[in-house]
Amino acid sequence: MEEFRIPLGDWIEAGVDYIRENFTPLLDGISAAIDLVAESVESSLEFLPYWLLIILLVALGFWRVGWKFALFTLLALGLVVGLDLWDETVSTLALVLSATFVALVIGIPIGIAMAKSDTVETIIRPILDLMQTLPAFVYLIPAAMFFGLGKVPGTIATVIFAMPPVVRLTNLGIRHVDREHIEAGLAFGCTGRQLLFKVQLPLAMPSIMAGVNQTIMLALSMVVIASMIGAGGLGNTVLTGIQRLDVGLGFEGGLGVVVLAIILDRITQSFGTPTKGGGGLFASLRSLFHRVTPTDQETAQPASDQGSGTPRQA
Repeated sequence: MEEFRIPLGDWIEAGVDYIRENFTPLLDGISAAIDLVAESVESSLEFLPYWLLIILLVALGFWRVGWKFALFTLLALGLVVGLDLWDETVSTLALVLSATFVALVIGIPIGIAMAKSDTVETIIRPILDLMQTLPAFVYLIPAAMFFGLGKVPGTIATVIFAMPPVVRLTNLGIRHVDREHIEAGLAFGCTGRQLLFKVQLPLAMPSIMAGVNQTIMLALSMVVIASMIGAGGLGNTVLTGIQRLDVGLGFEGGLGVVVLAIILDRITQSFGTPTKGGGGLFASLRSLFHRVTPTDQETAQPASDQGSGTPRQA
C-alpha cells in the first residue's frame, strides 16, 4: 500500500513563490513603510545623548510609578552604560517600540472589529491561535524570503509574534463594558462612533493597556530570535555569546534585555491604572503651586460639613 501524505509544505512553498513573483510592489511598499518607522524611531533615540535619555526614562518612571522605581531605573541604565551596551540597548528599544507601534496600529482596529461582530471574531480567533502557538523561528523563514535580512524582516516577524495579545484584550475589554453604560450613552444620543470613543474605549482602557504590556513583553522575547536575520541590538550580543560559547557575553546581553523588560513593563502597567495622586503630573504641580485663598476654603467647607454629617448653623 502506497504511503499517504498530504503535501502541505509543498503547497505553502508554492504560495510563497507566487506571492514573491506577483506581489513585489506590495512587498516593497510594506518594507518601505516598516523601514521608515523603524529608522525614524531609532534615529530619534540615537540623536539624544545617553544621559538625556536616561533622565527622561527616570522622570517617566518617577511620574508613573514612584521614586523607588525611578532609582532602580537610574541604577539599571547606569549598569547598561557601564557594560558598554548602550548602543545595543537603544537599538533593541527602537525595535521593540517600532514593532509595538505597528502591532497597535493593526491590532487595536482588529480587536474593535471583533468586539463589534461575532462573525469577525469567529474568523480571527483561529488565526490568533495560530500566531500564538506557531514556533517563533518559523516566522523568520517567510520574513527573510520576502524582505531579505536586516531590521525590516526582524520587525515584521516581531509584529506577527507579538500582536495577538492586544487584539484579544481589546476585544475582551470592549465586550465586558457594562450594558448600563452603553444604554446610558445611547439614551443621551451618542452615535456609534461617539459611543465607541467616548464610552467603550475609555472603559476598556485597563484591558487594552494590559494587551499593550503583553505585546511589549512578547516583542522583547523575540529580540534574540530576530537577531538571527540581522535585527541587531542586544539579541546580536546574546547570539554572539551562544556562537562563541561565551557565558559572560551572553549573560551581559541577557541582562540588558531584562533591564528593558522591567522598565517597559512597569511603565506600561501604570498607564492601565490611575496614579496614586489621582490626577497625574499636572495635577500634582497645580496642587504644589496653587495658593489656597479664603474663597477656596469657604467653597470647600460645605463639602466637608456634608461629608462629616454635622449640621451647619444658618
